[in-house]
Amino acid sequence: MSWLIFAFSGPVLWAISTHLDKYLVERYFKHSDVVLLLLFTAFMGVAFLPIIAFFEPAAIDLPAGSIALIIVSGVLYMAGLLFYLRAIQFEEASVVAPFFQAAPLFGYVLAYIVLGETLSARQLAGGGLIIAGTLIVSIRFDRNVSRFKARLVLLMLACGLAMALSGLIFKLFALRVDFWATTFWLFVGEAMFGVALLLIASYRRQFIAVLRQDTAALLAISGSNELFNLGGTVGSRYALLFAPLSIVQAIGSTTALFVFAFGVVLSVFYPRVARERLSVRELAQKAVAAVAVAIGVALVTR
Repeated sequence: MSWLIFAFSGPVLWAISTHLDKYLVERYFKHSDVVLLLLFTAFMGVAFLPIIAFFEPAAIDLPAGSIALIIVSGVLYMAGLLFYLRAIQFEEASVVAPFFQAAPLFGYVLAYIVLGETLSARQLAGGGLIIAGTLIVSIRFDRNVSRFKARLVLLMLACGLAMALSGLIFKLFALRVDFWATTFWLFVGEAMFGVALLLIASYRRQFIAVLRQDTAALLAISGSNELFNLGGTVGSRYALLFAPLSIVQAIGSTTALFVFAFGVVLSVFYPRVARERLSVRELAQKAVAAVAVAIGVALVTR
């Protein structure tokens, strides 16, 4: 199914973006607020506004009420990213990523209440396997017992809820109005979030200071990161036109699996950038997770 390609473009590209986020946080934003990364996301959306307006001039003619709600969707998306960046600032990428599976759980409830979407027993089983697979990725068999990370859990649950609400609003208008018109005003919402951040003097000063460190390298890496993130977001949202919200978000939760896969490649060829555990037990654990996800995908798309 063609929508499956778009749905999987999300987790694949987001996994790349996750590693780039971690690199940017540790290399350029270690002593600055990670909220500054959202400014790059906002600027990237602004860059695409004239392009969308040129090819889809009707995008600017939506009713005021519709525009306001879609803008809220963009703000919620940025808020979700903010919660995620706060989490990744103090945790490993492979630990944070599995919590993205909270989004399909919230999405299922919201889509059922608002859109009347229901899933068959087979789809529920498939979605459950996909989520279970991502859970398996996150299990650590260390001898040392770690304390419950309440801050991480709360941040990522807030992220999942914000992302689910954003996806719900987007799907509602993309189906009733137009995909690109909805995307246009979504980007406007993201841009407004960015402008609000720049109005805060401390963030503005930090942003200027960070840019002065190594402007060319920072802009190149951040620009590439935002293109990966944007491509994944647009692809995943396009898949919402053809599949239930919770299913698309369940597929999106496989980001953790791809984060590990890319982490293995980086650990082997670029160990200074990322390190993943490569013991036989770790690899077998991830293989089981991959099989569970593959079976789950087969069930939801059958």
